[in-house]
This record gives sequence, C-alpha cells and structure tokens, in this order.
Amino acid sequence: MPYLPAFIAPTRYKDPAAALAQVRAIYDQQIAHLRDAMQRYVAGETMPGHVRACYPFVRIHTDTVARAILETPDISQLSYGFVAGPGRYETTLTRPDLYSRDYLEQFRLLLQNHDVELEVGTSTQPIPIHFSFAENDHIEGTMSAARRQLMRDVIDLPDLAAMDDGIANGTYEARPGEPQPLSLFTAARVDYSLQRLRHYTGTSPHWFQNFVLFTNYQFYIDEFVRLGHEAMADAGSEYIAFVEPGNVVTRRTGLPAEAGDELGMPPPRLPQMPGYHLLRADRSGITMVNIGVGPANAKNITDHIAVLRPHAWIMLGHCAGLRNSQQLGDYVLAHGYVREDHVLDEELPLWVPIPALAEIQKALQQAVQDVTHAEGADLKRIMRTGTVASTDNRNWELLPGNQAQRRFSQSRAIALDMESATIAANGFRFRVPYGTLLCVSDKPLHGEIKLPGMANHFYRERVDQHLRIGIRAVELLRAEGSSQLHSRKLRSFSEVAFQ
Repeated sequence: MPYLPAFIAPTRYKDPAAALAQVRAIYDQQIAHLRDAMQRYVAGETMPGHVRACYPFVRIHTDTVARAILETPDISQLSYGFVAGPGRYETTLTRPDLYSRDYLEQFRLLLQNHDVELEVGTSTQPIPIHFSFAENDHIEGTMSAARRQLMRDVIDLPDLAAMDDGIANGTYEARPGEPQPLSLFTAARVDYSLQRLRHYTGTSPHWFQNFVLFTNYQFYIDEFVRLGHEAMADAGSEYIAFVEPGNVVTRRTGLPAEAGDELGMPPPRLPQMPGYHLLRADRSGITMVNIGVGPANAKNITDHIAVLRPHAWIMLGHCAGLRNSQQLGDYVLAHGYVREDHVLDEELPLWVPIPALAEIQKALQQAVQDVTHAEGADLKRIMRTGTVASTDNRNWELLPGNQAQRRFSQSRAIALDMESATIAANGFRFRVPYGTLLCVSDKPLHGEIKLPGMANHFYRERVDQHLRIGIRAVELLRAEGSSQLHSRKLRSFSEVAFQ
C-alpha cells in the first residue's frame, strides 16, 4: 500500500505565473513528504506503507497545426515555444526554485502560440529519495548498513529506465495513448544530472551561468580565477559574485553576503572537473569548467550541463597543428569536425553532420580581432579556420603505417585534439549552441613536440590572451541576445516545445 501525500487535483491555467505557482506547490508538497518520511525512517520508525511522492507535470492539448500569433515578431521567429501539431503533450518538472525563470518563459510561449490552457497536476513518475535531499542534507549517512539495504523496499530509488536520452536522441516513440513529450528531459533525468554536476564540478547547479567555457588545461582556470577575483575587487563590475569549488562565494566589493554563502568551504582536493562561476544577476555570466583530457570527460560533463539549457558553450583548449604553415600560438577556429572520439557513436551516428553555427563563428572571429587588434591579412596569419579532428587515441602519432595521418589529410583537418568534436556533437544533440577556438601548442607531424621548457613559455604567452578572447566572445553573444543563438539549425522538423 503506497504511503502518499494528500492528493492535489489537476487544474488548468491561462496565466503562466499561476501555472508556475501550482507547479511549485505540488513539488514542495511532494518533497516535504519524502523528507519527512526519510527522517522518520532513519530514526528507526516503521513506515505505514511504501513511501512515494511524484513529480508535477504540465500538459497541453491542441487540435490544430495553426499557431495563434505567428504574426508577432518576438514569438514567430523563435525556434521553440510551440508544438509540432495536434495532440496531447506533457512533461514532468522538477526544481522550480532553479528553473522558475525558464518554466515561466516556456509556459508563456505555449499559451501565446496555441491559445490553450496549461494543465498542471501530479504525475505518476516517482521522485527518487536521493533527489529530495536539500543541498547540505546527509541524513542517510547515519543509517546502519542493514537499514540502508532495506531502503528499496520502503522508498523509491532512482530508476534508470526513466532517465534515458531517447527524446534528445530523436529515437523516442510514444506508445498508443501516451502523450508526446514537451521537453528534451524528464524531471528524473534532470535531477540525475543536477546530482552529477554537484559531484563532478564541486559546485551547486544553482551557480551555473548561461554561457559556459570548457578547457582542458588548468592554466586557463588559474587565469580565470585571477580575473574573477579582479572583477570582484571592482565595485563597478557587471559581475556580482565569483564561485569556486566547495561553493566558496566571493561577492563583489560593496555587495553584502547572502544567506548560504557561509556554508561554502574549499574542498580538501579538487573534484574531477572543477567548475568556476562568474555570476551576473540575470544568470548570463560565465561558467568555466576544466574537463581534463579525453572525449569521455567531454561527453560526461556536457551530458549533464545540457539539462541547465545554457545559451552556448565554447571549447577553449590546445591542439596539435597539422599544417606546417601553422606556428605555435596560432588560433584555430573550427568550422567542421572529424569525429574519431567514438563516445557518441551510439547516440549520434557518424552520418549526422555537425555544422558550424554562424552566430558563434562570427563572435569568436570578432573576439580574436578585438583582443589581438589584428585585422585582414594579419588576422589570417594568426588564426586559421578549418576542420578539427578529435580522437580517443592520445598516442595517435604512434599508429603504424601513418593510418591516422592519411585520414586527417583526406579530411583536410588543420588541427587535432581529444575533446572539441565531442563537445560540438553533444551541443548539436542537445540543441545547445556550440563553438571551438583552439590554440596550437605543438606540431608533432612536423617535428615540433611539447618539451617542458617550451611548453611553459608557450602557456605563459598565450593563456591570458586566449581566455580573454573567450570572454570577449561571450560578451558579444550576450549583446546579440539569446533568441539569435537558439536557432532552427539545431532543431528538427518535429521538436519538443521547451527550449
């Protein structure tokens, strides 16, 4: 016999704010039920039945392909906010405290585009107990091993069947009578990734910003930390806080500390992919993550950051220059990718092209020009646009018979790394605008390999400039507006409504 909270009947809304308030009320009620039950279970109580709480859902019905206000410019040009055709569409929702701004916008667009009512209620999808804990809750750690073993009989644990990426991959097919999806991710899939982000980056998902920079070298992070603290010392900075692993918060000079800041504490050791966040009040600041080396890390972190629906992510890293005309320190702006990383072959077949996105390309090229003050032929001399190959073989140079070299030559690749194609491909897969600007750190095909002294000199000379180019590109993209980034190029002819 399930032990459930009091039933809240589904209700319909024409007001997006009222619909969001109901989502919040249902979620808070369900989470409170789980937390109370968990505390009682840990204390040794016998529960009155199998403890269960469920996510809220939002649903719409439409019986026409027509959209209500196609003539409205700010709505009609968007690539999201509407459903593909007649039918019933639904998704589960989570963490309205984190997603309230996003949910409100999606609700507004659905109501304006389709002139229908939003139905909000309690779904039948259980909330796993692990996803109900507050940020600093660790009450399960006090249980005995025997009592922890019995948890599955008493309360819902995560069910991976509810967390797959079939919707995002374009392979999901609703069974007869089931609604079509409204979002790329179910609530359980979102919660899973939020937990993973906390683990891998050492920071709460609450701090992540809408523009994300990835790097594969700690040198870039060191410089980003320096710039972050420099911004916090400037009372006139557009950024309001800087957050480091352990949720250590530094507020801008003149701003008071906020509730929860005191809970931050530097970790005894850095997490696997540490995250740093330069915050703006509108969440359009910059998050930077050191993903380390390899396509597995690149896929892992982008799988999870994707649920936050950022406006763009950009790879700033080092690469091997494949052309003899390139110099160490030259930049490579990727306009195509050779995918020999293999980590996404099942989710995104190799026959799917990964296009360059004009908005990102223009911003990155302009940023290089703005920071280096190079124009025309001088700009072309230090930055080359072309195909970047990403491999999962760190020692590709040692393959017999020049196998890799032949393939890279046939593809016209001008640079090689281990992460960029993965990040771009996952951006395409999850409809997150992406871009790549690399810096040539060695030329192994031409006898210029990394040596300790040379590498240190190279890093000192280029890291600051390369990072400033990435930050400048974000500034340009922010000024253009997010509606220019989330274009139709990343969305299919039968898409979910949520951005």
